[in-house]
Amino acid sequence: MTTEPKEEKTVVLIKPDGVKRGLIGEITSRIERRGLKVIALEMIWATKQQMDDHYPKDEKWINRLGEKTKANYEKYGYEIKKELGTDDNIKIGKMIREWLIDYMTSGPLIKMIVKGIHAVDMIRKLVGDTLPASAEMGTIRGDFSVDSSAAANRSKRAVHNIVHASETIAEAEHEIEFWFAPEEIHDYKRAEEDIMF
Repeated sequence: MTTEPKEEKTVVLIKPDGVKRGLIGEITSRIERRGLKVIALEMIWATKQQMDDHYPKDEKWINRLGEKTKANYEKYGYEIKKELGTDDNIKIGKMIREWLIDYMTSGPLIKMIVKGIHAVDMIRKLVGDTLPASAEMGTIRGDFSVDSSAAANRSKRAVHNIVHASETIAEAEHEIEFWFAPEEIHDYKRAEEDIMF
């Protein structure tokens, strides 16, 4: 089913490093200045079970994590099998997934739903590339993420990249249903919506 572009919704999680660095206001401000609206917002300390249920368990997603990690090791000339004990994409992906769960439960996070025209793509553009070194300046990760994917992998931990943003409309729909009850979502009309659309 196709969603009306201006009715599109997505999930943003300000990760524990973003919260601890005092970036909640900056991130929310950038979202709102872009013309998108926050229609649900809450601070929580996620449990391991919640994060385990949040991250996909399908082999395709886990394989992709492994592929990205292997490419990172190759780029910097590190020996993945020596450091991680395997070069199997699935085994590596499962390790990364566990590191992500540990990272996302290491402190409080902010969960929000953002609504607006092509919200999924707009938020992905605002947050920037997942890997901080590849994130353009002007994006949230490009301006504020100081971590290195190579350093994270070698330390056997997740990359501290400040925010999570749903990658697709289907992923956003799943995450909205997972993280929010209907009564926590408050839609409204922004003052400038008549001008913008």
